[in-house]
Amino acid sequence: MSVNHRLSLFPISTQIRHDGDAQRLTIGGCDLAALAATYGTPLYLYDQATMDAAVHAYRQALAQYYPGEAAITYAGKAFLCTAVAQWTQRRDLWLDCTGEGELAIAKAAQMPNARTLVHGVNKSERDLRAALAQAAVIVVDNLSELTRILALAPQYASMPELWLRIRPGVAVETHAYTQTGQADSKFGMALTEAIAAIAQCRQAGVTLSGLHFHQGSHFHDPAPVGPALQTVLDLVLEIESQSGWHPQTICPGGGWGVPYHEDDLPHPSIESYVQFVAQTLAAGCQERQLALPRLVLEPGRSLVAQAGVALYRVGAVKQTPARRWLLIDGGLADNPRPALYGARYSALPVAQPLRPHTHESWLAGPFCESGDVLIEALPLPAIEAGEVLAVPVSGAYQLSMGSNYNGARRPAVLWLHEGQVHLVQQREELSNLTARDCPLPHFSPHPQSA
Repeated sequence: MSVNHRLSLFPISTQIRHDGDAQRLTIGGCDLAALAATYGTPLYLYDQATMDAAVHAYRQALAQYYPGEAAITYAGKAFLCTAVAQWTQRRDLWLDCTGEGELAIAKAAQMPNARTLVHGVNKSERDLRAALAQAAVIVVDNLSELTRILALAPQYASMPELWLRIRPGVAVETHAYTQTGQADSKFGMALTEAIAAIAQCRQAGVTLSGLHFHQGSHFHDPAPVGPALQTVLDLVLEIESQSGWHPQTICPGGGWGVPYHEDDLPHPSIESYVQFVAQTLAAGCQERQLALPRLVLEPGRSLVAQAGVALYRVGAVKQTPARRWLLIDGGLADNPRPALYGARYSALPVAQPLRPHTHESWLAGPFCESGDVLIEALPLPAIEAGEVLAVPVSGAYQLSMGSNYNGARRPAVLWLHEGQVHLVQQREELSNLTARDCPLPHFSPHPQSA
């Protein structure tokens, strides 16, 4: 493994700065060792240049391969805070929200309602009311939800645009926990249910403008999107011939994967994914003599994963008969992905990263679980206690799925761009851990015995 090979997993602005014999890892012109010393660890960094480059790659491919209108949606569940929502707005992206919590963040960032999508497999009444109040585009998951929307809608100033989520019966090749398009998935409607939903919407006189499906997350071969698109286009042809209705928008979801580990390289490009989807949709519409819909893609991790880096400080080094353990100050609470579905990561020391990588190391966190192992058998230099390690591709589905397990406080998050550092999320304080608690009345720590 060459260090340059591993460096390609890091944000595009990453460099090794040389000062005499000293080497220091930098991102966006910012010294990572200095950031760790100033803000503490665990610490999460987001590089705007990498996020901007991913958006450009999607836009360029859509312009080249799709002859109709197209748009890009950022998946809030990958990672969302006010700053990220503001960034999506400045880049003219749509924003996918799940539930009233993410909608509140979108509202704080003044996200336009027309570019706010509301997803969710079992939206609560509070979720639906928040979506209706903000006049966001609601992606309807099931017939029961549609009935509730139609009942609540008259209480609001305007009826929002609706899309239907279809279950195409085809999943992409990925971990079973992140597959969503198969016939027995909990997500979306069967085709017969979709036909009934379209009829119900037309009868109620509401604006149904889109069809959506999603087949899974973190996949690397776009081929399964093909039959799913054909299924949806056959459905459109059937409905159009019966009633004249056709969707203005078709959204085949997203979920394109990224390389997390050097063993994942080389990885198929964003362009190859967009080319396949765009050309398949255009050709399918032409074969059926259907008008080209607006194509909306929902890139999740492929917009933000590579932009994120997690910094951890090594607290202790242990040598057991078969393993060399580097015990770090984060792990399961801020990144449950390795424990959930065996996600693999890589790492580099932020100081002297070019040292020979001669020791296989296991990186484990401080939490009371044997499954709190972030990285296994990774070649690294002879790391000592006190050193800071940088874990790349940490921008998606880590902080958003994090917890306060063992009383852990959520890390601070920094936004890096052209040498500037912006604190976009503060590290949680100890007081945050008890802010929601309601003490028992008349509690005495030493009850009197009878």
